Amino acid sequence: MLKYFIYARKSTDSEDRQILSIEAQLVELREFARRENLSVITEFCEARTAKEPGRQVFNDLVRRLERGEANALLSWHPDRLARNSMDGGKIIYLTDTGKLMDLRFPTYRFDNTAQGKFMLSIIFGQSKYFIDNLSENVKRGFRQKLRRGEYPGFAPLGYKNNTANHTIEIVPEIAAKIRELFELYATGRYSISSLKKLAAASGLASRRKHLPLSISNVERILKNSFYYGAFKFGGELHESTHPPIITKELFDRAQEAFKLHSKPRINGPHYHVFRGFIKCGECGCSITSEIQKKRYIYYRCSKKRGVCATPFMREEALVDQINEAANAVAISNELKDFLMSRINEEGLALSTPSPFHANDFRITEIDIKLNKLLNAFLDQLISEYEFKEKKSELLNEKIRLKENLEKANAGEGKAWLELARNFVSNAGQAGYIAKNGDLEEKREFIKKIGSNFRLCGPKLSLELRLPYASIGQNLRKEKWGG
Repeated sequence: MLKYFIYARKSTDSEDRQILSIEAQLVELREFARRENLSVITEFCEARTAKEPGRQVFNDLVRRLERGEANALLSWHPDRLARNSMDGGKIIYLTDTGKLMDLRFPTYRFDNTAQGKFMLSIIFGQSKYFIDNLSENVKRGFRQKLRRGEYPGFAPLGYKNNTANHTIEIVPEIAAKIRELFELYATGRYSISSLKKLAAASGLASRRKHLPLSISNVERILKNSFYYGAFKFGGELHESTHPPIITKELFDRAQEAFKLHSKPRINGPHYHVFRGFIKCGECGCSITSEIQKKRYIYYRCSKKRGVCATPFMREEALVDQINEAANAVAISNELKDFLMSRINEEGLALSTPSPFHANDFRITEIDIKLNKLLNAFLDQLISEYEFKEKKSELLNEKIRLKENLEKANAGEGKAWLELARNFVSNAGQAGYIAKNGDLEEKREFIKKIGSNFRLCGPKLSLELRLPYASIGQNLRKEKWGG
């Protein structure tokens, strides 16, 4: 008596692809078994490609056939069983040894004869050819995309895939936040963890789960060459046609910041955070700090010029006044987004065609070298590693030269745009720095927006820089004394 196993398979375990495939197969197979009066022992279901051997459920099915728990197999089509030569060979070998007496398919008739096994091997071979040919077609499509400078995948955060014309476009509101992360980290004053908090405060979140970015997400963004107009695919750097969010120069500065942060810190406790840039309002000496009662941090005049009557100030009181100064120049997220959009519009309006420049010669030379480099690699004169390394070096130089050309073309007409972006970005972060920033972030921010810091009795005096002074003018001038 023939005892059958049912085997149903789909190629992926993704919930949004082939979701009804296994269920539809089982319905058809059960109906076929009832109609043909077949005795079914167990059903096996698997969501995995058959391109390569190693399917756990399929291997378990083979082991149970070898033990004699069943001696026949029912499946939708032979390609459900195997698309590789090893698994296909296992099925045919089971029929040769008598462990598998019958194979049934609603879409294909199998006879357990020499001719039937020969035809089955041809079907398995066709299934393997189909998957191999499909793989080659996909790879050929990828190579064509790479030659055109098109990224063959999902665009990273800050971009979106336009399925209508198969291009990658910038998402302006997210791109502005990505640019801010690079600009802040390039200063060397912010850690990845502090950028994570700033990103969360600005509403920057992952695309799929809409969760705040993790530390690894932020680090991956800061190391992604996609944002300056190049991308890596298969370990090889390619020049891209998608619009960049940042410049290569800014990206390089961010990578230098990684080197700085990778060095161990040799500074002592944080009591020196606000030392070195505040002067005494009475005698002009530098303000120093000390710890009293093993816990309280005080700032005082160093008195290097003699007796000074400026009193001590607790660090908490100094931080409160720094927070007030930051809040004085803060703008809302809505206003920040509006100003950024207007600045971007002005940038597009000022775009002009590039005149002939001396760097054009060097760009042409690089293109010639890239062609020679590819020919040398194809002729096996250099290794794949040498090819990728040299290509990356030449492409990065080409991108830098193109950016220099754009700067030369724009001239001073666009210089104010970058200044305006920095100003709006800083003003948009001010409220978060005041509320959630750590002491180092507060120090660097107050130095960015102010100057001429003086400790005058119980209050901190400073002068707001332009254009921050235009925002902070609503505060009473006497509060800052300058």
